[in-house]
Amino acid sequence: MSGRELDAAGITDPALRASYEACRALNARHGRTYYLATLLLPAWKRPYVHALYGFARYADEIVDDLGSSLTDAEKADWLVGWGDQFVRDVEAGGSEHGISRAVVDTVRRWDIPMAYVEAFLASMRMDLTVTEYQTYDDLMVYVYGSAAVIGLQMVPVLEPVVPRELADPYAQDLGVAFQLSNFLRDVGEDLRRGRVYLPQEDLRQFGVTREHLEHGVVDGPVRRLLAFEVARTREVYRLAGQGVRLLHPTSRPCIETALALYGGILDEIEAADYRVLGQRVHVGAARRARVALPGLARAVASRRTMKAPAGRGPRSMASVTSLLSDF
Repeated sequence: MSGRELDAAGITDPALRASYEACRALNARHGRTYYLATLLLPAWKRPYVHALYGFARYADEIVDDLGSSLTDAEKADWLVGWGDQFVRDVEAGGSEHGISRAVVDTVRRWDIPMAYVEAFLASMRMDLTVTEYQTYDDLMVYVYGSAAVIGLQMVPVLEPVVPRELADPYAQDLGVAFQLSNFLRDVGEDLRRGRVYLPQEDLRQFGVTREHLEHGVVDGPVRRLLAFEVARTREVYRLAGQGVRLLHPTSRPCIETALALYGGILDEIEAADYRVLGQRVHVGAARRARVALPGLARAVASRRTMKAPAGRGPRSMASVTSLLSDF
């Protein structure tokens, strides 16, 4: 499948293809829900989405998954060094790094502002020293770099049909909604890593302490706290969803599906009676299929006459029959 995507995008250099494939593999392995939604994009757009996700996932792995081999100071130094090298690579027009090579290509093809990359790396560094956030506004400073800018990076690839400044706020909300859903799903897991992403002012409002959460008991106060956070996150989804109509028709099924699948995390949290301290809820395969299949039908219908911009993909897309083989 990935070869067809790269062919459709007109990416022919072997080293560049290998880098895009490495990013795709990161997306498939670590972001199953998001990866499923990307399959509803035209094949030629998918490599760029994989590259942007792969960049974020690779940096996140350094922060979260290499704790036994690197100290926090070493991780911070690595992030600074990698970020500085990435900026130089973008300026130079290429990279020798297995992941960065595809991301540099994506950033240059789509004129993605480097400020977004810098904000992302700043939030990754925050994860090395900040273990809790006092207010929702404080949390949003972190979330802007860790998630909102991912949505902003995606905007040019999704091709808004309105000026960029009109689409950007909805893209930010999209990234925020996804991140907040992950926080709620991963409360217990994050606690075990020494972090609490629920604002401390919210804990105090419902009579919950960090130690209370660490006991792993979902009692009345904890349940009311999580119900409040779920309701607030649903409002962010509502705002983000209003921006779907501003995207090119061939991009809408992907985002509609992502909204439904990630929003489904909130439904699963409620179905589990908010028991997220000792387990990690997930959207089951059957539900993912029920959401994705109608999206597939809309995606195929929307791209029958779709053409890729010159220099970014093929001049025209394949027939509906060959498109179906991409899924």
